[in-house]
Amino acid sequence: MDTHNLTALNEFILTGITDHSELQAPLFGLFLIIYMISVVGNLGIIILTKMDSKLQTPMYFFLRHLAITDLGYSTTVGPKMLVDFVVDENTISYYFCAAQLAFFILFITSEIFILSAMSYDRYVAICNPLLYTAIMSQRTCWVLVAITYLYSIFVSLLVTIKIFNLSFCDYNVISHFYCDSNPLLTLLCSSTHEIQLIILILTSFDLISSLLIVLVSYLLILVVILRMNSAVGRHKAFSTCGSHLTVVVVFYGTLIFMYMQPKSSDSLNTDKVASIFYTLVNPILNPLIYSLRNKDVKYALVKTWEKISKIFSKV
Repeated sequence: MDTHNLTALNEFILTGITDHSELQAPLFGLFLIIYMISVVGNLGIIILTKMDSKLQTPMYFFLRHLAITDLGYSTTVGPKMLVDFVVDENTISYYFCAAQLAFFILFITSEIFILSAMSYDRYVAICNPLLYTAIMSQRTCWVLVAITYLYSIFVSLLVTIKIFNLSFCDYNVISHFYCDSNPLLTLLCSSTHEIQLIILILTSFDLISSLLIVLVSYLLILVVILRMNSAVGRHKAFSTCGSHLTVVVVFYGTLIFMYMQPKSSDSLNTDKVASIFYTLVNPILNPLIYSLRNKDVKYALVKTWEKISKIFSKV
């Protein structure tokens, strides 16, 4: 890494979400509540899918890892953003900024492909129910998740090392509330052509390939459902996919809106709003959607709550 760069630039300044002082306290309260709900909800999903015997299936295995990635990238961004609401100057150290970027890319990339794996799982469950247990074995599930995490680590390290090996200018103000790749690129004095090309290729591959898996899976599922003679069977199939499909639409819709919108003078503020949605709001929606729409999760939650209540009643 460039030694001169390290000595010349030790920290960055984050502009944050807003520069209106009267909004700092209300936004701090709002985002604190959102973040705490996200933590409790995703930890709840992780614990429930790990402990309850009825939730030891491939679908809930992937749901657990979806909750882990949600918790991961919301925690990468949330606590630092909350601290910035109550301090005078929103600074972040050089190395902490690099770590924040690395972990954010790691978890957001992992989520993209875990959603794809969940789509494939639903395809096998509905289109090949007799072979479901054989195809979606525990080993297969672990292989899919392991490949996802290894690839995400590779992408995260590649992008982060490439950016932070380049020379930054003296101007160190990041026009965002966390260290994202695009705002960081505007601060570089070195040529950004190579890293921009790498980010474009990786982003395009990740979004297109994962979205293709989702679309093909649900297209095949839709064909099978429409061929069903039983209305009860169709309803059951739709309800099985409903929660995941809702999460997919919300997540990909936000990403596509953010990366495909035409750049304008207002695009920076639009990026911040979209970033708030998928870093803080989206991690709340996933546990809520799965807990409200899924009978097994609701039953496990009630059963766990009853056990906790009995323990406290004896104390």
